[in-house]
Amino acid sequence: MNDLPEPSAEALTLSEQLVDVIRAEIAVAGGFIPFSRYMELCLYSPGLGYYSAGAQKFGAAGDFVTAPELSSLFGRCLAQSCASVLAELGGGDILEFGAGSGRLAADILAELEAIGRLPRQYSILERSAELRARQQETLRVQVPDLCARVTWLDTLPQGDFRGVLLANEVLDAMPVERFRWNGTAVELFNVRSSDDSFDWRPEEAPAGAASKAIQQLAAEVGLAAGFISEINMTLAPWLASIAALLDQGMVLMADYGYPRREYYHPQRSTGTLMCHYRHRAHDDPFLWPGLQDITAHVDFTAVAEAGSAAGLEVTGYTTQAHFLLDCGIDRLLSTAGPTDSVDYLKQVQQVKQLMLPGEMGERFKFIGLAKGIDGPVPGFRLQDFRDRL
Repeated sequence: MNDLPEPSAEALTLSEQLVDVIRAEIAVAGGFIPFSRYMELCLYSPGLGYYSAGAQKFGAAGDFVTAPELSSLFGRCLAQSCASVLAELGGGDILEFGAGSGRLAADILAELEAIGRLPRQYSILERSAELRARQQETLRVQVPDLCARVTWLDTLPQGDFRGVLLANEVLDAMPVERFRWNGTAVELFNVRSSDDSFDWRPEEAPAGAASKAIQQLAAEVGLAAGFISEINMTLAPWLASIAALLDQGMVLMADYGYPRREYYHPQRSTGTLMCHYRHRAHDDPFLWPGLQDITAHVDFTAVAEAGSAAGLEVTGYTTQAHFLLDCGIDRLLSTAGPTDSVDYLKQVQQVKQLMLPGEMGERFKFIGLAKGIDGPVPGFRLQDFRDRL
């Protein structure tokens, strides 16, 4: 990790406070905790976790760049899908999970206003008070006349929801279990305290949902002995709660990941767990707890299965490049120029990052889960890869 910039003294102090919180929980638990719990504490501990503290996370000054931060064209394209669903329903709402800096919400609202398809209400479910404040400021600056339509939620709303539920790079931030298949049984990687940090404590998994799911997985894809990877055990209950809320509309999710047989391919025998700090990626989740992002890629087959089990229809699955093309990103780009050639060239470069296979175009995927919606919405009409799930 010698190439990573050193955190400030203030940041290190916050990290040390979080380390104390995690050590205390490990002690109470009898010496170790599941990795999923460690990951949750690192990301979401109130006031100390990565997404709960005040450090800049998104954009050039943060740790990574998301698609909405890269270009407003991303949000304008998603707005085309939202508009299609809202038109079919004769109106409705939008609910975004974990809205980051607020850029995506601002871009979607601005585009929907321009095409005359604003939602009745745009809700943001955000756990971080610091990010809420940042989102409010972004919306105040970019779409001041639309702020009255935006509300913030602590939990899922009550009652029947009609409209679109958005989750952009949400699934990869869900806590996962890390496991090893030894050929006959499942070993889970727990976390214990060490002299200067934390380390792994592998042990054979007790009988339970995680062990059963991984055993089924090993049989389905033919995992080799020694294969290490991750599984998201919170995905199915999360989607079940969303399906119970959704009366009519669509769940639109974008993230980096693979169908199951690619996710658990022999070439990925050490898993997909990754950490991000100051635009550098590495694989040590025990470095500076609370100061770095911890993620795992998404098993989109698991998303489709969980959605179907909850009563949702998988209406589309495609790459980001195909999704954006189908939503008219080329048409939207053409409206930027050529009167302002510098801005136009800048946007062309941004579109390349969003679209090219070596950038985000193929690594990121979109999946749509729907209830009571007829036909494919913009984004999934050009190329649909549901047969790969």
